Amino acid sequence: MGRRNRSRDSTSQGKQHFSHSHILKLVNPAEAEILSCNACEQPNNNNNPNFYGCNSCQYFLHENCFNAPRFLDHSSHASHPLTLLASPTYSSRSYTCKACGSDGNGFCFSCACCEFDIHLHCASCPSSILIDEHPHQLELLFGSPFEDENIVYSCDVCNNVIMKTDDWLYYCDACDFMSHLPCTISPEVGVFPRQQSHPTPNPNPNPNPNPNTNSAVEMINAANEAHEQIIAAQIRAQIEARGRAAALSLWD
Repeated sequence: MGRRNRSRDSTSQGKQHFSHSHILKLVNPAEAEILSCNACEQPNNNNNPNFYGCNSCQYFLHENCFNAPRFLDHSSHASHPLTLLASPTYSSRSYTCKACGSDGNGFCFSCACCEFDIHLHCASCPSSILIDEHPHQLELLFGSPFEDENIVYSCDVCNNVIMKTDDWLYYCDACDFMSHLPCTISPEVGVFPRQQSHPTPNPNPNPNPNPNTNSAVEMINAANEAHEQIIAAQIRAQIEARGRAAALSLWD
């Protein structure tokens, strides 16, 4: 009973997040309905029932935003890992998302050396999706599907011209149907890619790919898996040793 009570007390005391100096506690669901998240800058909704906050500072985070990884390997920027920043480091205190082209002031996944920044919800975009406006599956592209950068194209959902050729979009190659992100997904942080082992194909693939890239990824995955197995084996050995010690103590 004592241990269960301590666990309950720990949960009620809240959690610490790297972005804020105070403990963040669960917000009453009725109050959370009128609040917005400081990370993704989106209002609370029923898809994120748990909302953490510091009332004295008026600082709040969706549970999904709270649990966003500190570092992210993303196919859109394969050259460097992205770091989660609680606020933009630019002098303007804002950034322009490379995915959707809109500005942001909250959390972002960033590569400082490349000045590459994306929203949390854009970072969690699925690699493929189905929408009501098209019968086929759409694939996520990190830029124009055309080799000619001068080709002007528009979103087939809203008919607005996509002004920047490096904005992300969803595309059906068979039908030449495309939809930019705001017309395809709602701005919601979801599941982030742990390892992009099957990245979305580049619309302009390198004619001479490096054959060692896939093998390197496989070696890294295998090493991580082996490391986890070693840790699990060590934990099992510790549990068994403690069990034997407890049995001997009772015998004595």
